[in-house]
Amino acid sequence: MYDLRNVTKRYTRGKDTVHALDGIDLTIPDGDRLVIQGPTGGGKSTLLQMLGGLDRPTSGEVVLDGTDLARLPEARLTRVRSESIGFVFQSFNLIPTLTAQENVETALVPLGVKAKERRERAAEALTSVGLGERLGHLPGEMSGGQQQRVAIARALVKQPKVLLADEPTGNLDEGMRDEVMDVLERMWKELGLTFVMVTHDSALARKAPRVATLRKGRITVKENALP
Repeated sequence: MYDLRNVTKRYTRGKDTVHALDGIDLTIPDGDRLVIQGPTGGGKSTLLQMLGGLDRPTSGEVVLDGTDLARLPEARLTRVRSESIGFVFQSFNLIPTLTAQENVETALVPLGVKAKERRERAAEALTSVGLGERLGHLPGEMSGGQQQRVAIARALVKQPKVLLADEPTGNLDEGMRDEVMDVLERMWKELGLTFVMVTHDSALARKAPRVATLRKGRITVKENALP
């Protein structure tokens, strides 16, 4: 479970101070599916970075399963990210010279997983997202939707507790968007993940159980009435 307590993040821009996050209090239970929305510059990506331990708050606590990520030494924080948190980004971030299977294997290298097990787990992860026949393909040989599914497999191959996605469908057309979201929703249910996603797409937000809106560093959360 995440428990954010009075989290602030301030940046200095010239003579001005920007309050990217301004006293955020937020609880995200295990297994939750939360969408974060809001205007550009409202703090969405900054909040996601806090949840992923990619940035530290100016003040406040970002507690994951009893551990304050804001106060962990960098080596331990890196370990938490490697073991417990999967990331999916808008731009896929695949290595163009590596095959789909090799790209997925890169997530297991920091964990010290042996080569044979890395290959087996990567193949299994790609099969789970419908790419079992694309193991040897380079990113340039796949569609945008397929590349994003490789990125999802890479995020999930290490069996994390948390999946964080920053505009994962932002570079995709509507058909590919639905394809990728079907995979993400299925993985969330099957694996019991805590799934937090930033998106500008209101159609996707309406399908989530909870939506957090960030404006000028302040947050409001509402429950969606789902069928």
